[in-house]
Amino acid sequence: MTDIAPAAKVSLYDRLKKATRHRLAEPILALLCFLEAMILPIFPEIMLAPMIIADRMRAWRLAAICTIASVTGGLAGYAIGYFLFDSVGRAIIDFYGAGEGFESLRHSFVANGPLMILIGALSPIPYKVITITSGVAGLDLWTFIIYGLIGRGLRYFVPCGLFYFFGPVASEFIERHKKWAGWGMVVLVVAGFAMAPLLFPKSHGPATEIAVEQMTAVDEVVPRELLPNPGELLGGGGEDAPGE
Repeated sequence: MTDIAPAAKVSLYDRLKKATRHRLAEPILALLCFLEAMILPIFPEIMLAPMIIADRMRAWRLAAICTIASVTGGLAGYAIGYFLFDSVGRAIIDFYGAGEGFESLRHSFVANGPLMILIGALSPIPYKVITITSGVAGLDLWTFIIYGLIGRGLRYFVPCGLFYFFGPVASEFIERHKKWAGWGMVVLVVAGFAMAPLLFPKSHGPATEIAVEQMTAVDEVVPRELLPNPGELLGGGGEDAPGE
C-alpha cells in the first residue's frame, strides 16, 4: 500500500512571486499605482517588491513605471476634487475617515500645499486623500505635479535602489521566511489604510478607531521641521497663503 504525500501548502509570498512573472505584471502594477493615487486603499509595494526580487535588473524601470503611474493617478484624483467633489470626491474622503476634519485640511493645503503633498507622497497615508484635497483647494497644478514627482519618486526609487543593490541578500532572507514576508506585505496594506485618519484627529470614518489606537506615535517619526521648506524647493509655491 502506497502512502500519498500531502500536497505542499503554497505560501502567500510564493503566490505573489508567481503573479509577478505574468506577462501583464507591469501593466497591472502601473494600474495599481494609478488607482492607489485616486481611490484604492492598497500599497503597490506588495507587488513591486516581489517583482524586483525576482529580477532586480528591472528595478529602475519599475520605479519609473510606479512614479509616472502614481503621479498620473494623482492628476485624476486632483480632477475629482476640482470637478467632482460633491458627487464623487466627498464619498472617498468620508470613506477614509476624513470628512469631519476636511475643511481644516483644505485650509492647510491653501496655506502650505507643497508640504502636505510631500507628506502624503512619502508616507503610508493614503495619497488619494492628498490628491483630492489638492483639487478642492485649487492648488497650483504645476506645484502639484512637481511636488508629486519629488515625493513619489523618492517613495519608489529609494526602495527600488535598495532592492537593486541588496536584492540577493533580501531574496535569500525572504526565501527563508516566506510566511512572514507574505503577511508583512498584508500588514503594510492594513497600516496604510488605517493611517489616513491620523491627518484628521476629529474625524470618525471606518478606519479611525483602529488607527488612533495603534498608530498615535506615527507623527513623531518624521517631524515637520525636518521636511524641506516648500518655498526653497519651488519658488512661489507657498506664496498664495494670504488668499486663504
